[in-house]
Amino acid sequence: MGRKLPPFAAVRAFEAVARLLNVKAAADELCLSASAVSHQLRALEEYFDTALFERRGNKLSLTLTGRAYSEKMTTLLNSFDESTRSIREAGHRPFRVLCTPGFVARWLVPRLDRLSFGDRVRLRVSDGAPSLDFASNEADLVIQWTDAPASGVVTEPLMQSARYPVISPALKVKEAVDSPEDLCRLTLLHDETMDAWKTWFHSAGITPPVFPRGPTFPNCELATTAAERGQGVSLAYDAIVRATLAEGRLVRLFDTVVMPFVIYSVAYPQARAEDPMIREFSDWVHDEVAREDVAATSRSVESLTR
Repeated sequence: MGRKLPPFAAVRAFEAVARLLNVKAAADELCLSASAVSHQLRALEEYFDTALFERRGNKLSLTLTGRAYSEKMTTLLNSFDESTRSIREAGHRPFRVLCTPGFVARWLVPRLDRLSFGDRVRLRVSDGAPSLDFASNEADLVIQWTDAPASGVVTEPLMQSARYPVISPALKVKEAVDSPEDLCRLTLLHDETMDAWKTWFHSAGITPPVFPRGPTFPNCELATTAAERGQGVSLAYDAIVRATLAEGRLVRLFDTVVMPFVIYSVAYPQARAEDPMIREFSDWVHDEVAREDVAATSRSVESLTR
């Protein structure tokens, strides 16, 4: 059966008036005259044979039918707009990614040249939990902390990681750190987002010292940076600091870990789920994480067989 659709011009005029509740404002937005918009509204009401608005003097309000229809049409037209722009602008528009500082500095930037359109990526760093309000965050995609869901947003768990203590090589030698008990006398660097030192000490079978034993930072990246500078011991995420350890800027302490959990996920508007750049970027970061996990597992097996 063929689709039975109302005139698109009438639907577009209705959605604008329903959203603004003002014929003149809607006419200005659509670059039409107020009389033309009013004509489109009457045509749509005649098409449905029902009232979509209540008119009391100069005041305009939606009927129950009009309100239900307007919500669906706004969602539909937003999706239509996003899909159209994604096709028209693909190939030359920038791709805006909002991330946490640690993910950008230690994971994303070192790999960005492997993304086919990496030169067009515009990175923005959030000073707290990245906003998932895509109407205001000026982002195409967000790498968010953990995997909390949000209405109208697709959330794809990306990376899980264990945590373990890390220290600068110089401080390890200076303080002669040889056993987990040695940490009870050192400065510990805390992360106010998700501090897990007590959990780590319990896992190591040690009674935790009185906290805090050192400064508390707003996020794990600042705590890890302070550890690099020899200011204390940080509880770092393995998935984020592997390259830093390989470069010798930090040293892992002991085998005890805080068990893995999801630390990052990819989030983007549900209305743009088929946007080619979102799809390619999301597939790329998932592939990079999987590739690195395979490499890390291979290194662990190799070390055990030596």
